[in-house]
Amino acid sequence: MKVKIFAVIIIAAAIFLMAPLGGGAQSVDQRASEDASEGANQLDETKITTSWDLSFLFEDKDGARVEFDRIKLQAERINETYRPAFEELNGPVLLGFIEDEKSLSISLDLLSTYVYAQNSLNVNDDFFETFISEIQTFYADYYAATSFAEIRLKSLSRDEWEILFGQEPGLEEYRTYLENSYIRYADHRPRNETHAAFIAEIGDNLMKLETQALKEITNNVTVAGNITLTEGTEYPVNSQSYYKLLSTDADRENRKLCYDKRFYHLKNESDKMAALYLQKAKAGDLLSRELNHSDAYASKIFDSYLSEEQIEEMNSVFKERKDAFYGYHEFRREKMGVGRLMPYDMFLQLTDDPDEVYTYSETLAEVGASYAGMNPIFGEIFINTVTANLIDVYPRPEEGKQPGGYCMSLFPLKLSGLIFLNFDGLITDKKTLTHEMGHATNFYLMGNAVDYVYCGGENYEMEIPSTFNEELFVDYVLQNYDQKTAVAVLDQHIRDYENYFTFQPMIAEFEHQAHILCDGRDGIEVSELNALWTRLSKEYEDENIGYYDEDSAGWTYISHIYLTNNYYTFSYSLSKAITLSLFKKYKEDPQEFSERYVSYLSAGTTETPPEKLEKYFGIEINSTLFEDAMDVVEMRVNQLKELDEGQ
Repeated sequence: MKVKIFAVIIIAAAIFLMAPLGGGAQSVDQRASEDASEGANQLDETKITTSWDLSFLFEDKDGARVEFDRIKLQAERINETYRPAFEELNGPVLLGFIEDEKSLSISLDLLSTYVYAQNSLNVNDDFFETFISEIQTFYADYYAATSFAEIRLKSLSRDEWEILFGQEPGLEEYRTYLENSYIRYADHRPRNETHAAFIAEIGDNLMKLETQALKEITNNVTVAGNITLTEGTEYPVNSQSYYKLLSTDADRENRKLCYDKRFYHLKNESDKMAALYLQKAKAGDLLSRELNHSDAYASKIFDSYLSEEQIEEMNSVFKERKDAFYGYHEFRREKMGVGRLMPYDMFLQLTDDPDEVYTYSETLAEVGASYAGMNPIFGEIFINTVTANLIDVYPRPEEGKQPGGYCMSLFPLKLSGLIFLNFDGLITDKKTLTHEMGHATNFYLMGNAVDYVYCGGENYEMEIPSTFNEELFVDYVLQNYDQKTAVAVLDQHIRDYENYFTFQPMIAEFEHQAHILCDGRDGIEVSELNALWTRLSKEYEDENIGYYDEDSAGWTYISHIYLTNNYYTFSYSLSKAITLSLFKKYKEDPQEFSERYVSYLSAGTTETPPEKLEKYFGIEINSTLFEDAMDVVEMRVNQLKELDEGQ
């Protein structure tokens, strides 16, 4: 749903917590040519913070409630003011409408950030669960109430738009925003206000299904129960402990016990998740069709400035060249000394002491050092973010804290963002931290360079700075650490490539075909979804790995497939392919690249994603890009073998 209010971006502060690093585009550009301030790249461990302090947003629940009441009154005034004014629409009226909506959006953005963040800390807090529902309903109601504006603006001809621009010079700064939000969507608009209300109802339902799914995943789907380890210890298997054991326990039997416990638990949970997913898939496609798209997939492709052919081309290349990972799998098999690699062997850290964990402060030092070759602003943003109560670090599943990690934007405050982690001290956690810092850096640069309406971007371009940060981190480790550490980190990094280039596109394919299965049906057999997941898995996986013959219900815990933002995961694959091309340019000329990169990240939506890639880096999205990415995979696999042989 193309809602006019700019929703808080989750890729997933008060001034007293973290002062802005600069006042706008000029200050960022100046920093690109100046040395970093003394000590900007030195992290004082005594200043590191590990939990959120959200009081800079609202002091307490009551304060948030008061603000929500004010926002609702503000929304009513917008409707009362502009409904009659749009009957004689002119340039000044349109400018006033845009700026009043922007003001409302900024207020709602900060409120949503506070409420969603609190809910992430405890999905079982009834107050915030209810609050989220009310905000979701508000979005839908506001969309319906002000749909007169969307219907009118999306119906204007190009000539009529030029008349409006001529009547009000102040509209010129919003020209690109209006093009991307209204003019481009002339064929994808509600027919009338009654139709808009129907669309809003569907959107509200989708948002509530997402909330329900995330709660189920946190409380039930990923909570498999206890296993008894070989030494007799009882071990609870949940979203955090599952990956920690598979990554750190050298006892293969324990890893199998853990893997099996969750494998069969997911199958037990699959019936109710299938019923929930059926509702979501049907509603997502219905909403898209009401807006004149063939389905949710076509809508996603259109929104992303892509073509279905580009994504099909990407998937084809990754499937055809999946053997690029075969040498990596054989390396792991030999390194682990097993006859056949099994799925529970894929995560173990390849260190002399697999259960070794790293402290958060150690990880911060490494991540901070990895930015040394970049513009000094990267180090400054990093230091300020990790010392300002903007990162919630440690897992607390027993308290209802959600699994996973994300970064949530703070554009209105021109700050970097709220980072959500579940840090266990694993190599993967290091990569997660730098991944989310990539988002935070991007958010900061945008927020200080462009107007609020241009803060954002399509999913795949928003993932580029996070996946680029991962390459910076691995490059730093390979250049600065001993061979054993380098082998362990590079091994995990290739595993990440496998995630990006096989697992993530497979999820998107599953989502697409599951939508087709659900289309026009009142019920879905869970066996159909399990069989689909298993069939697609085989198309991407190495058949030499001992995956189980029976169908898997691995789809049940993938939170992305329940999001209102359909087909998110192909964005990870696409962004990583672009990132590998960018990283090659960085290695060739770090200084020139950094200047272009800061400008690219600062641009927001002032240009379309294809325009920005071409303008700053000369990159096009085609088969060559994907083939080059798989060439990098093969290079990294060879590099891993050479590193290991040199020990």
